[in-house]
Amino acid sequence: MKIAVIGGKLQGVEAAYLAKKAGWEVMVIDRNRDVPAETVGDSFVQLDVNSDKSFREIIGKCQLVIPALEDKKALESICLTTDRIGVPLAFDSTAYQISSSKAVSNNLFQKLAIPIPELWPKCRFPVIVKPTDSSGSDGVKHLEKSDDFQKWVKSGKDIKDWIIQEFLTGPSYSIEVIGCQGSYRSLQVTELEMDKVFDCKRVIAPARIDLEIIKEFENIGVKIAQALELEGIMDVEVILADGEMKVLEIDARLPSQTPTAVYHSTGVNMVQILGENFGYNKPKSVTDCCVQRGVVYEHVKVSREKMEICGEHVMGTAGPLKLQEGFFGADEALTNYEPGKTNWVATLINTGISLADAWEKRSRVLKNIAQKSQFLGWEDLSW
Repeated sequence: MKIAVIGGKLQGVEAAYLAKKAGWEVMVIDRNRDVPAETVGDSFVQLDVNSDKSFREIIGKCQLVIPALEDKKALESICLTTDRIGVPLAFDSTAYQISSSKAVSNNLFQKLAIPIPELWPKCRFPVIVKPTDSSGSDGVKHLEKSDDFQKWVKSGKDIKDWIIQEFLTGPSYSIEVIGCQGSYRSLQVTELEMDKVFDCKRVIAPARIDLEIIKEFENIGVKIAQALELEGIMDVEVILADGEMKVLEIDARLPSQTPTAVYHSTGVNMVQILGENFGYNKPKSVTDCCVQRGVVYEHVKVSREKMEICGEHVMGTAGPLKLQEGFFGADEALTNYEPGKTNWVATLINTGISLADAWEKRSRVLKNIAQKSQFLGWEDLSW
């Protein structure tokens, strides 16, 4: 099957990587060159889906289109064009409209009686403020006290454009839900670790979490998917605070990071399932997978001065990434590294029979990188 992944940033990397694992021919499309996904697929086409007249002809040769971007105008153009020429599109625009607004999705959670962090003005300080129409860590701020909040407001912020919630501490988890025609299945729960600006720096699979909480999380995911009448895939992120799960956000599109961790842990390829549901127009159920290998998926940044584990954002500005097997001893890496290069980044994928085995491999890989780069004082090897 030949597919088009539209969007060359990190969602595009995820889609192209997993589509290649499925054995498909992958064409990546973006209006810019030197994007991370440019060399992850089989071919790259530079064009603007909003204005390039060749777009229709190019995707007409594909059996499936996967949007991997969040530009609303571009998404509208993609939906309109694929509908006109009859090319399957793995995207639920209605569900996405709800999930892309934190205000609208919070209203949905409240309607479904799903716990979320307490909203302003009922909550106490510290608080987290998030732009209502962005995803992930973009624009997120932590305000410790009232004075910080007042300064933030005086800087010109219009409160109605922001979600303000209590700041909770505790581990974060993610789950994907996939399905269509009212039939939904939740997939493996992964554990998320954040950097200081709340950007995900590491995904751990399987999550270190009690089975009862996993079941509760699965039920929440399916409940939301049913309410959205989802056609495709979505992810749900929660925080476990004082023993209670509270939903932070949802995204009704293919996420980045967690699908690859799930693939290496369970063998379940979410992009392949999307293709079999949309590209072949025959819904496929997700088979249970009892085997769960340990996976540590994280991002490393190396310079002349230091090596550090960073949030995913460092990969988004690194230019084209290449897949390398056995990278410093890792199973795989997506990286811009070349021999002799002193400033580079990599997404490291380390697996093992157990999570402890995967972590041990991960530690060896970081030591290998440190020794090669003469960072012999590197000590960030503990959980």
